[in-house]
Amino acid sequence: MTMINGFPRGRTAIVGAATFGIGKCPGISAVDMAAKAALLALEDAGIALSEVDALYTSAPYEALGGMELAEYLGITPKITDCNRTGGSAFEVYVQQAALALEAGLIDCALIAYGSNPASNPPPGVGMTRQSPWEAPYRPLAPLSSYALAASRHMHLYGTTREQLAEVAVAARQWAQLNPEAAMRDPLTVEDVLNARMVSDPLTARDCCLFNDGAAAVVMVRADRAKDCAKAPVHVLGAAHAVTHREISSMPDLTVTGAAISGPQAFAQAGVTPADINVAMLYDAFTITPILFLEDLGFCPKGEGGRFVSGGHIAPGGGFALNTNGGGLSCVHPGMYGLFLLVEASRQLRGEAGERQVRNAQLAIAHGNGGVLSSEATVILGVDAVI
Repeated sequence: MTMINGFPRGRTAIVGAATFGIGKCPGISAVDMAAKAALLALEDAGIALSEVDALYTSAPYEALGGMELAEYLGITPKITDCNRTGGSAFEVYVQQAALALEAGLIDCALIAYGSNPASNPPPGVGMTRQSPWEAPYRPLAPLSSYALAASRHMHLYGTTREQLAEVAVAARQWAQLNPEAAMRDPLTVEDVLNARMVSDPLTARDCCLFNDGAAAVVMVRADRAKDCAKAPVHVLGAAHAVTHREISSMPDLTVTGAAISGPQAFAQAGVTPADINVAMLYDAFTITPILFLEDLGFCPKGEGGRFVSGGHIAPGGGFALNTNGGGLSCVHPGMYGLFLLVEASRQLRGEAGERQVRNAQLAIAHGNGGVLSSEATVILGVDAVI
């Protein structure tokens, strides 16, 4: 365990992880859901709520730095944060919590999120703020932005709609092995291609779910982690990059900030993409895992479509991607980043049941926020790789 590029490699760990209310959770508020997931994660870790002294959350009910959830839980944290970088916020929180723990500012960090847009629909769907430069074209936000990225990738590299569809089909096959997953019905490439076109080239089946869900993880220093109820999942590297706000300002529609955050996180962890056993990559749309596979170094730029073809990322394939079913088939309650961390932790602890990846020792969780705007990468590992 050492400091690499300013990051405390292996000195902090996730010791508790939980989900709650995936699918539909009627009659329960979003803050209730976040609190329930938090308590389950603390129970998983064997840590009392009173020991939590840092709280990180991002949710529709919270605009004031985590104060509502802190009040609800009855705790007095030394640090709170309510990052608004979208689905990547939770990977950013892991980075920030690791640094705060290493500095001795805190002893126990709780990262929690709950949202119930399916049971309690918001007034508007999607990202309501639109740029004056983009609004005249009446885009479906954020869908049309991702459709632009998909179209550009298809134009430059020959990526096909069938390859995009394979991402959705593989996610569904993993979801069929996950009792928690919201969508477990069979899905074929033809089903994806023949679904309602929403924003060319993306059909409804190329798009993530819109359902309820809550998740939480608990982090402590490695010395404390040894005494927790479950085997620790060490944080080996974590990095973040923001490249733009609006898609019209994205420097290159086929290159995301993952090309910045990924290499930094891998360098901190002292591992390479070839070492990773489980990859949890944000899949709000079928194009996003293809972009991230390229930018994180799992395949060359432009080869993402071919990489996901032929069942390569499905159960039994050569690469374990989004083993819980992802945002496409498991859960996506507005922001999905925390569920990536929970599934990665479960895989490394050998708790994934039928979908368990054999001998999983290293995992990557990569979060995405905005319209490919904010990218955050976390590398996790078991004791054996420290």
